[in-house]
Amino acid sequence: MKPVPPVRNTLIRVRSLLRIALATAACAALTLTAHGAATPVRSLPATTFAFAIGNGNLAGGPAAVSARLGGFGLVVVDGELATAAEVAALRAGGVTVLAYLSVGTIERWRGWYDDVRRYRLGAWRDWEDEWFADVSRAGLRRELAGRIAPAILAKGFDGLFLDNVDMIETRNHASQRPGMRKLVLALSGLAHAEGRLLFTQNGAWGLRKLGLNGAIDGWNREDVTWTYDFDHRRYVRSRPGARRAALRELAAFRDRGLITTAANYTRAGDAAAVRESVADACSVGALPYVGDIGLTAKRLPDPPLICP
Repeated sequence: MKPVPPVRNTLIRVRSLLRIALATAACAALTLTAHGAATPVRSLPATTFAFAIGNGNLAGGPAAVSARLGGFGLVVVDGELATAAEVAALRAGGVTVLAYLSVGTIERWRGWYDDVRRYRLGAWRDWEDEWFADVSRAGLRRELAGRIAPAILAKGFDGLFLDNVDMIETRNHASQRPGMRKLVLALSGLAHAEGRLLFTQNGAWGLRKLGLNGAIDGWNREDVTWTYDFDHRRYVRSRPGARRAALRELAAFRDRGLITTAANYTRAGDAAAVRESVADACSVGALPYVGDIGLTAKRLPDPPLICP
């Protein structure tokens, strides 16, 4: 899943901030010790999780963001849109904060779009203005691992949360597998060299196929119990076989020592679907999150969902 494209005035602000961050990447040293290791204030293992990458989660500035998300132990926010002050406000309260970054797609609304647009593959029909990424190209990998991700981490994040790594699982994108392996390993090296975390989501088969299990610290599985049907534009319960497979995958990653989380999507007001989703996640040791398909602030659980 990914954040809803921001409105134009927010995008202009973000592009300006990103240019400043890229021009002053050396400021990353402010979050490092003299030996180059990160000085995190993480609170792990966490007991609650917020997949907060949609509209509204970063509204109002650092104090508002801290009030909105500070009750969660592990939070994912958009790596480009979040400011260093917002990240710092969350971390000061003991929240572990991960930066969302899609590496398997190219999104038109990103500040770096013009620099990477030449690496676009076919359009992703479920999401407007988004294309799959040609990670087989060394130039795109250099942009992501050498420029974009370091600028994001310089804001003080505890780590990266990579999305759409699983694009390699489709037959149309099988040729992207070697490039994706190189990219994830490069981002893993970047994060781990500074004592930070690397999470991915979905694509359990692809992670095993590429031998990437040891490169990541955490894994999120979407659509475990409830999901959104894009074709019919409604929330539906996952099919029994898919549900069982997702739970087996979560249990397997947990057994390998990874932090595991489960994100489900339900219609507003469906308390039974929320309870079912939480029960499934907790049964395999995963931190539960339930929201709408846009992962917007209006469906942020209050209080945070927690396993009994």
